[in-house]
Amino acid sequence: MMAPKVQTRLLIISDTHGADFKSENRPHQRADVALHCGDLTDGSKLEEFRLTLKMLKLIDAPLKLVIAGNHDFTMDIAAFEAKVAEAVPPLEPELVAREYGTLGQARQLFDDAKNAGIAFLDEGTHRFMLENGAMLNIYASPYTPSLGAWGFQYHPNQGHHFDIEDGTDIVMTHGPPKGIMDFTNGRERAGCPDLFTAIARARPRIHCFGHIHEGWGAKLVTWKGSGTNRPSHFTAIDNEKSPLIEKLAALRQSTLESDEMAEKKRVKLERLTRSRCSTTSHCPQDEYPLQVGKQTLFINAAIMGSEDFVQRPWLVDIELPKRAEIQEQ
Repeated sequence: MMAPKVQTRLLIISDTHGADFKSENRPHQRADVALHCGDLTDGSKLEEFRLTLKMLKLIDAPLKLVIAGNHDFTMDIAAFEAKVAEAVPPLEPELVAREYGTLGQARQLFDDAKNAGIAFLDEGTHRFMLENGAMLNIYASPYTPSLGAWGFQYHPNQGHHFDIEDGTDIVMTHGPPKGIMDFTNGRERAGCPDLFTAIARARPRIHCFGHIHEGWGAKLVTWKGSGTNRPSHFTAIDNEKSPLIEKLAALRQSTLESDEMAEKKRVKLERLTRSRCSTTSHCPQDEYPLQVGKQTLFINAAIMGSEDFVQRPWLVDIELPKRAEIQEQ
């Protein structure tokens, strides 16, 4: 007998970089859970964190889950201290405190917003009982590979361990796994191979992230059967059964395309403008129902783009396990 499920709506965003949605672009749909996948700010200043909190409070969802990104370096105490210590000429402590806050002050802003349904997640597994009756198991991690000196980063050659448990419903990271919506403008893959390995083994319902702005989009990946001990995007994905839901290239106008293609893109963009979200649904009645354990829906939800086109948040419908009723003793 199959365990009961609850249809659940997710609003997924990332990389807002301290900017608020203009009123005409702010998502108006209600969601059961909103997820912000990091880069809450551009320069990790206190005022940027406050603007992000204001934006999150306006989203119509009873629960809003948030992680940091590399730009939110004051949340990473060691990185924050290193940046201040390495500054030339030395920074005045009063100036640092005024612009960036004291150690832990940015995090405290989010802790103080718990009554607004906002939960800041550290790396690891978290469990939530949702108002709609669903149980959500989510793994969160802000860490990304880099040679830079920002927050929550590790050397690519040293790697990082993502301890994703079996039975995880959603993985929420700042960066992408290697091979999935991680192409930079220079056509280099910037995702993490360790993260891909962890995802391929755990096979969550959804993996959402941002970080690589130009990778915005969604793809429903079908996994191959158990294979190598070190799965990669070359070996673990059944590409013929992995439909691409959306990507930026399918929305950008080009002088080389046919009139028919240009019209299709125009219609898509008008629909995005009206809805303020890009939508996809993977419940049993949908065209692409999510096969738990066999498929993972990948979402790159980076909002900040480099062109006039405004990258939209993702509104995703899936089914989650219904929480067990608490038995009276």
